[in-house]
Amino acid sequence: MACAICQTRRPRRFCPGVRGDICAICCGTEREVTVDCPFDCEYLQEARKHERPAVVDRAAPPNGDIEVTERLITENEELLNVLAGTLVKTSLSTPGVVDNDVREALDALTRTYRTLQSGLYYETRPTNPLAAVIFTALQDAAREFRTDEQRRLGITRTRDSAVLGLIVFLQRIELDRNNGRRRGRAFLDSLQHFHQAPAETPSPERSSLILT
Repeated sequence: MACAICQTRRPRRFCPGVRGDICAICCGTEREVTVDCPFDCEYLQEARKHERPAVVDRAAPPNGDIEVTERLITENEELLNVLAGTLVKTSLSTPGVVDNDVREALDALTRTYRTLQSGLYYETRPTNPLAAVIFTALQDAAREFRTDEQRRLGITRTRDSAVLGLIVFLQRIELDRNNGRRRGRAFLDSLQHFHQAPAETPSPERSSLILT
């Protein structure tokens, strides 16, 4: 019997992604590159412990002119949880979504909310259909949150600038956790674990803090 991927080496483990036995080398090189790896794969989770995120220039984060402070996160923790939960739920329920699709969606949302700062609203919708699904879900979640806020309090306390700041916060964390693999979902994997477990409010000074 030969590895289900290379058809050469002797298989050493079962791969749920290809539903066959593969060798250790193919597991390491093809993981989240040509193989869609389920989160519950024991070999994927073991690899996560030693995986290095793609190189990120921390001195020049995306949208560096937007300040993401601890106060912003603390005062908008409820909305952050709504956005993170929506991001996880939508991404995992949409077949084919990977971290790069999330990145496109967050980038488009950032550009859309930036237009509000100038007083001229212009929606920058992703051309990538998977990213567009996430874009719409997050946009609707933020809108519904503010509508509910208006209903409960009689006012809308959450400003467009706060929504923008939270989106940029998620954007920077995605960039930090993205492993650079074509089908990589390291960010989504980490985010779902964080969102399911109780945790302290993250500090924006440590982008890896909420996803360790």
